[in-house]
Amino acid sequence: MSNGDGVTAALSDAVETAKEKVAEVSGAVASTASATVAKAKQAAKSAEKKVKTEVAKAKKAVKKTVAVAKKKLATASKDAKKEVASLKKKVAAKKAATKKAIAKKPAAKKVAKKAAKPAAKKAPAKKAVAKKAVAKKAVVKKAPAKKAPAKKAVKKAAPARKAVAKKAPAKKAVKKAAKKASKK
Repeated sequence: MSNGDGVTAALSDAVETAKEKVAEVSGAVASTASATVAKAKQAAKSAEKKVKTEVAKAKKAVKKTVAVAKKKLATASKDAKKEVASLKKKVAAKKAATKKAIAKKPAAKKVAKKAAKPAAKKAPAKKAVAKKAVAKKAVVKKAPAKKAPAKKAVKKAAPARKAVAKKAPAKKAVKKAAKKASKK
């Protein structure tokens, strides 16, 4: 039976060595796993720090741009207010000038009326000149129609007297034609 005790002893030695190996391997795996976990934690912490610093930088940049924009808007607002004030002054000055002009208008109207009277007298004279020019054109058109009755009248009576008498009606006809042409 001593032989059986040797087998048992060998088996128990083998189990012991296997147990030790498993403990060593499991210790190594655990230490490696804990090392990787530690490394992962460190990486996460460093990433978190980087993100925090980037966010802080972004916040500072936004604050700066907002501050610059506020300053620009404030200066633009001041400039606009100054411009509005100057425009109001100009408008007030123009209103005052128009009030003065309105106050002076009654006197100016009298002067204008006096000046308009001679101009009114001159204006009809110019119109008459224009009518004469138009009348000449009308005379050219109506002259052949008037000549035929004039010849008949010449046969009936003395030629010199009838010719003189017909000149006056011709002028009247010219004036009438000119009036009709100006109305059109």
